[in-house]
Amino acid sequence: MPTPSTSPPFHDTPILGMTARPPVDAPLEYGGTDFWVEYPDGLMDLTRSARLGRGKDDTGAGVPPPIAPSQVEIPVDGGRRVRVVRDQTALVVIDMQNFFLHPDLRTHTTGLACVDPLMRAVPALRNIGAKILWVNWGLTDAELLTIPPALVRGFMKGGRGGFGAEMPGKFGRFLMRGAYNSELYGPLQGMYEAGRDAGTDFWIHKNRMSGLWGYQTALDLFLKEHGIKTLLFAGVNADQCVLGTLIDAYFRGYDCILVRDATATASPTGGLENVYFNAGNAYGFITDSERLVAADTKD
Repeated sequence: MPTPSTSPPFHDTPILGMTARPPVDAPLEYGGTDFWVEYPDGLMDLTRSARLGRGKDDTGAGVPPPIAPSQVEIPVDGGRRVRVVRDQTALVVIDMQNFFLHPDLRTHTTGLACVDPLMRAVPALRNIGAKILWVNWGLTDAELLTIPPALVRGFMKGGRGGFGAEMPGKFGRFLMRGAYNSELYGPLQGMYEAGRDAGTDFWIHKNRMSGLWGYQTALDLFLKEHGIKTLLFAGVNADQCVLGTLIDAYFRGYDCILVRDATATASPTGGLENVYFNAGNAYGFITDSERLVAADTKD
């Protein structure tokens, strides 16, 4: 009988753990017609502008091409930085609505703690040329007829309430378009309106936990029409609507970056940590509002 080896088998090489991996020894290209390039200095070039050993921008010496005015670099976990195209980048802010955050409706301390980081991150991303997409529940009466029963059940309590039901006081109908409970919480509503008027911010309705659950959703169409490739994610709840949208974006080939301090959940311990682990080690990258502000300042 063979003696068990003390070293891991070759086929057991991890496919995850990107944030813990050391820098590459030489430039490495990932993908086919759609590609990234990683460099030994920690740069992840997501611009799809210079292939290794090809084109006028490749140095041929393993050195990244000079950054173009249309590009910006954002520091991320793992001692790396990602280079992206400014006008092909968007911040996707999910469900920072009164329904999920207003103290008269629920206690969501960690969700409320995301407001200040967003108030810092949004202006910085506007300044570097990224779009700001506020992706929120906002149902129509027609959509109430097609929502799956599992989703309907999950948003009811004791068989009462649920989508479209009248809520107490000024909050209006449960997650319906135009209702006060569907507006952004506190100062975020005013921040969105200022960006809307300036042409940097866009409100996008969704009718499932994921904003990209099927082709031809409002978010899917917007991203395609505007040539967006890189998505930064923030909002609540991290392990539900944020993660659902992020995973669907990952499946579709978008670059995914989670903004750590602008993402929260009301789930028990472990829910948020799982999102952090997979967002940084499998689906893409993790940054935070401080590093986004630094990217704007450096720019």
